[in-house]
Amino acid sequence: MINVTKTFLPSFEEYTSILKKAWDREWITNNGELVQELEENLKAFHDVQHLFYCTNGTIVLQFALKALDITKEVITSPFSYVATVNAILWEGCKPVFVDINYETLCIDADKIERAITKDTQAILATHVYGLPCDVEKIEAIGNKYHLKVIYDGAHAFGSIYMKKSLLSYGDISTCSFHATKLFHTVEGGCIIPNKEEIARKISLYRSFGHIGDDYYSVGINGKNSEFHAAMGLALLPKVDFIIQARKKIFAFYDSLLPLGIVKPIQSMDNFQYNYAYYPIILENEKLVFKVREALANKQINVRRYFYPSLNLLPQIKHPIFSCPISEDVSSRVVCLPLYVDLKEAEIELICKIIGKAIQ
Repeated sequence: MINVTKTFLPSFEEYTSILKKAWDREWITNNGELVQELEENLKAFHDVQHLFYCTNGTIVLQFALKALDITKEVITSPFSYVATVNAILWEGCKPVFVDINYETLCIDADKIERAITKDTQAILATHVYGLPCDVEKIEAIGNKYHLKVIYDGAHAFGSIYMKKSLLSYGDISTCSFHATKLFHTVEGGCIIPNKEEIARKISLYRSFGHIGDDYYSVGINGKNSEFHAAMGLALLPKVDFIIQARKKIFAFYDSLLPLGIVKPIQSMDNFQYNYAYYPIILENEKLVFKVREALANKQINVRRYFYPSLNLLPQIKHPIFSCPISEDVSSRVVCLPLYVDLKEAEIELICKIIGKAIQ
């Protein structure tokens, strides 16, 4: 079986040697020392002042909206994982979808202004597949209309733009550390606010709104455990190796796939990619089913990531949004297997099957 992704794991001995520190202290949750160490290491890795390690990549989106006092309209992308729009809906806000740029598949910054109304409070944009949104234009729009800017950077760990971590942009950036990501803590995520006052809010929200016996605000349980932090501490030093290994797999796919297959642009000025996913955009949806079936017959799994376009979800009750590019791409996109120990022979087989199906 060749799955679309495979969790990268350290040796069991390496993981348990780190975990043993918590085991010996008998302190396994409630902001333990491994969690604190991971947070400090992640701050240094991304060169940011504030970073909170949390339970997953969805709850940090909810924290972002809550901490910025967003209660009304949020401009967002229809081409993202469902967690992005679910967080908006869960917080009682209204998503307003703006179509995507066909080259990057990120929200089209040139279309944002026409979607702004008197109720617009924020832009929540996704760095799709680890590729950067147009952060300069989005920042300018945010400043012009006094809107908060949040980036869903679930895929962006290790991506660098203008010599800065892609997760350092916006009023708040978030990331997922789910086991399918190139850096993971089995389950987990982080939130990176750029202001001290917002950081204080998030610190309280993550821990029920209190410090000891003193209560300051509402809050929920967004803390993560020493077991999860130990995995992060084991993997963080390996991130460069992981990215370079994925880069080589990218290059091998590029050399073998049939000409004419469309992919999002990955080469941009002042950008270093993390090679988070390998998406291809086929000619039509019928071909997607044909390719997927041909691969499945050889026990190879691919994923329609992202499908459907989020503006078409049944939980979107307010006026129907027209996002023709997202709707088109989501019907034709397939993510191919990509993980560190994917073998060249397996890649050759995948490409051969795709080429035959397309012919």
